[in-house]
Amino acid sequence: MPLTQDQIIRFLHSVHPYDTLQPDAIATLAAQVQVRDVPQGAVIYDRGDQLEGLYLIYSGEVEISDENGVIVSHLGLRNSFGERGLLRDGVAVTGARMREAGVLLVLPPTPFEALMAEEPAVRAFFDRSRSAKPQERSLATTRVETLMTRGPAECGPGATVQHAAGLMRDKRISSLCITQDGALRGILTTRDLSNKVLAAARPLDTTVRDVMTADPITLPPSAIGSDVLHAMMEHRIGHLPIVEGGSLVGIVTQTDLTCFQAVSSAELVREIAQANTAEEMAEVTARIPKLLVQLVAAGNRHEVVTRLITDIADTATRRLLALAEAALGPAPVPYLWLACGSQGRQEQTGVSDQDNCLFLDDAVTDTDRDGYFAELAKRVCDGLNTCGYVYCPGDMMATNPRWCQPVRVWKEYFAGWINKPNPEAQMLASVMFDLRPIGGHRALFDDLQENTLKAASANSIFVAHMISNSLKHQPPLSLLRGLATIRSGEHKNTIDLKHNGVVPIVDLARIHALRGRLTPVNTRARLEAAEAQGTLSASGAQDLLSAYDLIADTRLEHQAKLVKQGKAPDNFLPPANLPDFDRSHLRDAFVVVKTMQSAIGHGSGMLG
Repeated sequence: MPLTQDQIIRFLHSVHPYDTLQPDAIATLAAQVQVRDVPQGAVIYDRGDQLEGLYLIYSGEVEISDENGVIVSHLGLRNSFGERGLLRDGVAVTGARMREAGVLLVLPPTPFEALMAEEPAVRAFFDRSRSAKPQERSLATTRVETLMTRGPAECGPGATVQHAAGLMRDKRISSLCITQDGALRGILTTRDLSNKVLAAARPLDTTVRDVMTADPITLPPSAIGSDVLHAMMEHRIGHLPIVEGGSLVGIVTQTDLTCFQAVSSAELVREIAQANTAEEMAEVTARIPKLLVQLVAAGNRHEVVTRLITDIADTATRRLLALAEAALGPAPVPYLWLACGSQGRQEQTGVSDQDNCLFLDDAVTDTDRDGYFAELAKRVCDGLNTCGYVYCPGDMMATNPRWCQPVRVWKEYFAGWINKPNPEAQMLASVMFDLRPIGGHRALFDDLQENTLKAASANSIFVAHMISNSLKHQPPLSLLRGLATIRSGEHKNTIDLKHNGVVPIVDLARIHALRGRLTPVNTRARLEAAEAQGTLSASGAQDLLSAYDLIADTRLEHQAKLVKQGKAPDNFLPPANLPDFDRSHLRDAFVVVKTMQSAIGHGSGMLG
């Protein structure tokens, strides 16, 4: 059907973001638009085709499909498509077919690029990459590698305390890193010299190894500044060595943190680390919703917010373990407390239950397992519940005897799940691949993680079952142009931003980590590692990361809004409450997730 310039101008005035343009700009745009009558069933373009431009639907309906021919979206009146390919190299990343005959407006690439360059509203609408958020320079956004002092002063464990004190005096420092054969063995501070040498009247030829703090707490350069502050407050230390690949690369002291303050989250960590009961901790964790609001309002990214909130849960867990040991006495054998779920991935929000387990040294007896460790688990899980980390509905907790076992049994568990991947095994393996040590002897886990990833990735049938299981959570997409909301019940007319938003991406990242034998547990870190390794294409990784960031940020903003309204945070967002702009971007993010699910499913030999 022929369209006049006036008809095109009036139509553009009704479509965002063109409705933000000045009249002269819209008139210029209308003159550049090409009008296409497209019959039903006609192919507009196939994946890999050079795009003619940006498409805008004037009438009719368009069907978008992924590389496997799976339909991921139906688009109708006023919807645009083709921008993803245009913003890269001009090549289509999806396929498009006319489902219902109609008219398309096509803006060629050159005027589209000019419009993106000249009009901020248009650029904001079509550029779906992670936009910059205003945020202050803070510990929550500063990596340790930018805070640390490189090449810290060192001495060997056989040096005398007099020699060490002379080094500290000459270099005007308050600590020395004690190294041997290139490895960090300990740390010596002026406080150690005062308390353990002078106050104890030890001779000046006492060796450093006799008074140093052996095997000190360390962090990698990739950690963030708030990790340092939290560790210092929890363990009451003022110096923290930075280690990478087993080698000492730097140190961070309290002085280094002077200009970097993450007071709110660090204060909660400090108070929990000093609490003597679960009830005292609960008074602190009750302030987490307020912290969430403050962190979101400050423009912090979702991975920063969830990391800081998870740090609080980690501290509470370790403090409860310490209180349990104080009441029960020393553990009869080494043990390791691990978290899984969102705490394991360091992705806790304002709504979190607890998921945890215990690894016990193989020397443990049934009496100790059913006695001491059962009581320790009860004290910690009960304490976490008191703090607001409610009991896991699926009983995935250390209080369940099944999840409080010697390491040899855990090895049997993983071997069984890998060799016989039935539905329960798929579910349990998905949970357990997100394990992260919290307190105890980490060595009980290291070899198990490495060997399990190796065995699991080598078993193609297990991987296929895991992929099949991961695709059970689908994005809330309606083929009829919108978002598929919950149809009935308490959460009617909402979308679940956890199970249908974040979880599908968590599942995809876990699969890529499994395939690549990647050790990170955090979702964003897994996707970045998969991109770096090449198991996930650069374009696919960036699309999925952008989609994840948008969905996760939207989830936190929704929770913060509820808290500000005096309500309990949840994951159920009414899309009708979103502006058209935000709803359009959110839907596009879900389309990306759906496309990536289809790709990994078709590329895996997935079992039906």
